[in-house]
Amino acid sequence: MTASPCRVRELGRQPYEPVWRAMQRFTDARGEDTVDEIWLVEHDPVFTLGQAGKPEHVLAAGDIPVVHVDRGGQVTYHGPGQIVAYPLFDLKRMKTGVREYVCRIEQSMIDTMAEWNIHAERKDGAPGVYVAGAKVGALGIRVRRGRTFHGLAFNVAMDLEPWHRINPCGYQGLQVTTLADLGGPSGMEAVKPVLLANMARQFGLELQPATELPDLSLAA
Repeated sequence: MTASPCRVRELGRQPYEPVWRAMQRFTDARGEDTVDEIWLVEHDPVFTLGQAGKPEHVLAAGDIPVVHVDRGGQVTYHGPGQIVAYPLFDLKRMKTGVREYVCRIEQSMIDTMAEWNIHAERKDGAPGVYVAGAKVGALGIRVRRGRTFHGLAFNVAMDLEPWHRINPCGYQGLQVTTLADLGGPSGMEAVKPVLLANMARQFGLELQPATELPDLSLAA
């Protein structure tokens, strides 16, 4: 099967909202022939509350902003030391259903952890990736007219204190861990290419690095 082209954009460290708005604009403006993209970003500290999110799951935000967003799921945390990957895919063109898409995203993280001999698994009814019951990879997606945005968050080596300020993904007492704490690498640059390679394999992609950033202005 011929691999489909996919542009990869490294956004570096960015505040959350401009990237979210840029994803929305990309998704709304894309056409039948728009090449799929994956955006990689490390966010400034932020709690995001999904469409079904209940504010009471934010226990004590303190100095970290809370942003209500248009993805599925409850509350999660993004911060330094976490790889956030936003697949901007046309599922209709891929002939892939939403359930299969979620499964492949999770498998990409599971296979990435296997690179360092860490056994990760899914949990029924709780999207994401877990090791011994502790969550290491989260998933929150939105599909609009068959096109995906939002995506995955993979804890590499981050301060876990902010997770104690919320009920992660709406689960009281859910333990959260990082790849580094499980014996994997602590450097983002060691993990990114492995994660990208696994995503490319799951979705049949030919990755093409793109140097320019998306428009991250907050103009409407």
